[in-house]
Amino acid sequence: MELWLNANVEAHSFLPAEYWAGHYDAVKEMLPQAELYVYEDAASNEILGFIGLMDGDIAGIFVRDGARSQGIGKQLLDAAKGVRQSLALHVYQKNARALRFYQREGFAAASEGVDEGTGEKEWIMTWHR
Repeated sequence: MELWLNANVEAHSFLPAEYWAGHYDAVKEMLPQAELYVYEDAASNEILGFIGLMDGDIAGIFVRDGARSQGIGKQLLDAAKGVRQSLALHVYQKNARALRFYQREGFAAASEGVDEGTGEKEWIMTWHR
C-alpha cells in the first residue's frame, strides 16, 4: 500500500496528496480482489513495482521512486498483455509521462471523459492483441 500511495502522489502532482490518502482504506480492501503481477528485486527481495488487473482493465501500474525508467513498468505491462487479448485503462490527460508510455506500448485513446472523483479530464485507452 505504501508503494501505491507514494507512486500516486508522485505521478499526480496536479492532485492533492490528501486525495490519495483519502482512498487508502478503500484501495486496501479492493487490492486482494485484483489480479496482481509484482516485480521483485532479486538481490534485495524488495517489491519495486506491481500492476493490478480487474478483468480486462488495468487498475494501475505502480513503480517505486528510484526504480522508474528502468523497464519495470514495461515488464509488468508485458505480463498483463501475455494473459489478456485486450486491455483498457483510464489515464489523466495531465499525466503526460503515463500517456507517452501507454502510446509507446500500443494503447490508443478510445474516448475522453472526466473522473468524477477529481474533476480531471482523462483518456480511456485500449490495447488489442
